[in-house]
This record gives sequence, C-alpha cells and structure tokens, in this order.
Amino acid sequence: MMADKLTNSVEDNSKPTMSKWTRSQYNQDTLMRWVFVGSAALVSVIIFSIIGFVGMQGIKTFQGVSFTEFFFSTDWTPSQNKFGAFPFLYSTMLLTLLSVLFSVPLALSGALFMAKIAPKWVREILRPATDLFVGIPSVVYGLIGMTVIVPALGKITGDIGYGILPAAIILAVMILPTILSISEDAIRSLPIRLEEASLALGATRWQTMWRVLLPAARPGILTGIILGMGRAIGETMAVFMVIGNSPQMPKSLLDSTTVLTTAIVKDMGNTNYGTSWNNALYMMALVLLIISLLLILIIRIVAKRSELK
Repeated sequence: MMADKLTNSVEDNSKPTMSKWTRSQYNQDTLMRWVFVGSAALVSVIIFSIIGFVGMQGIKTFQGVSFTEFFFSTDWTPSQNKFGAFPFLYSTMLLTLLSVLFSVPLALSGALFMAKIAPKWVREILRPATDLFVGIPSVVYGLIGMTVIVPALGKITGDIGYGILPAAIILAVMILPTILSISEDAIRSLPIRLEEASLALGATRWQTMWRVLLPAARPGILTGIILGMGRAIGETMAVFMVIGNSPQMPKSLLDSTTVLTTAIVKDMGNTNYGTSWNNALYMMALVLLIISLLLILIIRIVAKRSELK
C-alpha cells in the first residue's frame, strides 16, 4: 500500500501543471485557430458557391445556342436569338495585351529607377505617389479618358475617338502601380552580391541592371504583370466610358466595340432572369472567372519555380 501511494504521488508530481494564465492563453489560441479555420472555410464556400451558381446559369446558354456559335460567331443580335460572343472575347484579349504592352516598359523603368538609381528621399516620395494611383476610383479614370483622351484622339485621327486605344491607355495607367510596386520589390529583394559580381567583372551599371538584375527578378516581375492583366481583364467602368460599347468586331484600334465586362453591364438590366440572353451574360461571366483562375494558377506556378531555383 505504501509503495502504491508513493508511486501515485510520483506520477502526480510528474504531470505538468498548467497555470490559470497559461490555460487562458491556450483557450484563446484554440478559439482563434477555429475562428481562422471557420473563416477560411466560409470564404471557400462563398467562392465555390459563386462559381457554381454562375456556372450552372451559364451552361444553360447551350440549351438554345450551340457552343460553336457562342464562342466563334460574330453576330450578337439578342432580338433574333443570336448570341455570338467572339467579338467580346477578341476585344477583351486585345485590350488586355495592348494595355500590358503600354504599361510594362514604363513600370520596369520606374521600378529600376526607384530600386537602384533614385536617392532614398526621392524613393520615399515616389513610392507613396505611385501607390496613390491605386486608390483613385475607376470612374475618375474613365471621366478623364472621356473628356481628354477621346477628344484628343478624335482630333488627331478625324474619327470619334472611342475604341480600344483610349481604353488601353487608361488601363495602362491603372495597372502601372501594381506592376511597378511588385517589380520594385522583386528587384530590391535580390542579393547585393549579384550586382557587385557583375560590376567587378567589368559590366557597366546599365548592363548590370539589364542583363543581371532583371533576369534574376523575372519571377516577381511576371507575377506583377499577371496581376496587372487580371485587373485589366476585370475592369469595367473606365472601359465602359471610352470604348464605345458597340457589339461588333473591331477593324482598328479606334473602332467602337465591347469587351466582356462592359457587355455584361450594358445588357444585364435589359434581360429577364432565365432567358437565353440572360444565360449568355452569365456564360460570359463564367469565362471571366475561368480566366481569373487561370491567371492565379500561373502566378502559383511562377512562384513555385522561383522557390525551386
């Protein structure tokens, strides 16, 4: 009996005791962990619910319209039950690529300047000024484009001035801060030994930036470009105000046309839920969601490859 009591006493003493404060912290950590898990689960449910709802409505389009007609026909005449969305898809891709082509050279030049050339006090001024562009509402960009860029292009070309070109100029300015900020961070995060080794081998400062720093920062730069493309594809209001909104195939950069986002905004108020016209708009929204998911997947692949290196 005495031996059993001693054994139980030793076992009780060997068990770690938890103070009141430690127990309170443990309970708080457990609670917050479940709050975070629940928040992540709720966000996932909301996202997949949106994709599922839009997808189910969009798929109904093919009950009255063939897949080939929707994606490859250029005839968008809802009154005659013709829903060819190819002009919208083409204009969306063209507008996105053109805005990226306008924005990337300026963004990379600004990133190199702020990361490797500008003094510290200049960088402290330019970086907040650049980030300020992100906070400007898109309708303000559209208003400037409609009152300044469109009339200027109209005077130069003798046309109305609406079309893909003014929309691309506006979008280039809108995605510039995103590409510039991420590219600058990618360049500044590079080890200083890369630059020192290049200069020690006799390369000039420009050769070092062009042939060493930019290739080394390529994963981060590509991530910024893809994020900029995602914003350009999803932008609506600024594009709606300067592109002209005609459901036709553009023959030039100054032809009035429509992209996927503006077509949805322009026509959604004129349709009844469940009609072929309404389902076609949901299908265009599903295409936008798929494009966004593909861009996110590309970012993940780029980031994973950069980690392996």
